[in-house]
Amino acid sequence: MSGFRARAFVPVLLFVGAVVSVVSSLGAPLIPRLAVDLHASLASTQWALTATLVVAAVASPLVGRLGDGRHRKRVIVACLGLVVVGGALAALAQSLNLLIAGRALQGLGLALMPLTMAAAREVLPQEQAGRAIAALSVIGAAGVGLGYPITGFIADHGGVSAAYWFGTIVSALALIAATLVIPDPDHPPIQRHIDFAGAAIIGAGLVALLVGLDKGADWGWGSARVPALIVAGLALIVVWAWHEQRTEEPLVDLKLVRHRAVLTANVSGLLLGVTMYLSLAIMTAFVQLTTFGFGASVFVAGLTLVPLSVLSSSVSRTLPWLTRRVGIRPIIPAGAFVVALGAAFFAATSTQLWQVFVTMGLLGIGLGYTFAAMPGLIVGAVPPEETGSAMGFYQVSRFVGFALGSGLSVTFLRAFGDGSVPTHDSYRITALFAVFFALLTAVIAWWLPGRTTQPTPRSRALSDLEIEEGELAAAGLEDLTDDRRPAITGAT
Repeated sequence: MSGFRARAFVPVLLFVGAVVSVVSSLGAPLIPRLAVDLHASLASTQWALTATLVVAAVASPLVGRLGDGRHRKRVIVACLGLVVVGGALAALAQSLNLLIAGRALQGLGLALMPLTMAAAREVLPQEQAGRAIAALSVIGAAGVGLGYPITGFIADHGGVSAAYWFGTIVSALALIAATLVIPDPDHPPIQRHIDFAGAAIIGAGLVALLVGLDKGADWGWGSARVPALIVAGLALIVVWAWHEQRTEEPLVDLKLVRHRAVLTANVSGLLLGVTMYLSLAIMTAFVQLTTFGFGASVFVAGLTLVPLSVLSSSVSRTLPWLTRRVGIRPIIPAGAFVVALGAAFFAATSTQLWQVFVTMGLLGIGLGYTFAAMPGLIVGAVPPEETGSAMGFYQVSRFVGFALGSGLSVTFLRAFGDGSVPTHDSYRITALFAVFFALLTAVIAWWLPGRTTQPTPRSRALSDLEIEEGELAAAGLEDLTDDRRPAITGAT
């Protein structure tokens, strides 16, 4: 690769990463406005976010496997194309079903960031690749933080469809740039079985479970349809677990839970995912409520999420320094406790707008440390050849938690409301459920690894490599063995 393509390669990767991040922000802050525009209930409209996260959970490891070898560019281009189509569907939607379909397609974009990192590692020299991957990691969080207020401002002045058209246009530009600049990998494709059956089973199970929880208030919790859907969803998840253990190349390798660190990271990632989206969904809705909320605009609701994005990205950069001093074991429990503190602060206050900003800042600090610590916990516990599978497992667990949190937010609001209508108290009670999930995470993350975990001396190079491997493997990429590891493992 030479000339213009060589010079444009890193900027294009960064642009694609920023676009994917911005598109992912076309969710929670827009839900209340969408409910009004489409004359739908808040519970039904919440699926515009939940569907995106369910697709991301199912598609991430599939996209990672399909993106191995020479197919990487084709997969990036194809996913960006579907993101563009999904954006156009959402912008044109006059019905909730069409909007949900468009947002579901956009969920494919959430799997693209690791593929851009893998492309940087493939094409660039080692030192340049490290800088590019670090920049992609930062721009991912920064793009979300910037995307919330930008899309909120557009929605306030041009309507929700204008916000989706904005996402569609920038996605189309990213698609064109990726097609022109990103090269095809040189090495031959890796022949792997793709577990489409596993993806279908877990997808159906999640949807059945979430629909059962969502419709409880409408159908009545005594209705036979509600427990039938919940039981069917749980049964499909059990079938999926059975299938994964008997498939030669599963969607995720459940046998990896034999490593207590892997089990800790996956349980913690799922529970914190629930906590994060439970909090995010209720607070962005509460800020916009004109009854007992603050009656703020979509733009202001987006601004409240900026502290979460900025602080989570910022504090994660101090993780290597902190790990060298206290070890990895206390970081996840302490971070989860800070998350619980943030949700408890909202439950105890929620009377002035600045309190939401403080809440989001605390959530950002806690989530920044916990989510940054989990890849290193996994990478340090499994052999190099299992890193990709272990990180793919973690990514699925985290996205499942996101989807469950999004769905449960409306379930709790309506269950503790007045005749299924959310009240101020129901928002506070739902925040207390977020406190419960975060404290449960802290207890499990402290107890599950056992008391043998000790601070392990690590060189800066090894810590950086582990973070890089974790980021690259987040979509289920398997080819993450690195000949740098033997050379730097013993470094000081």
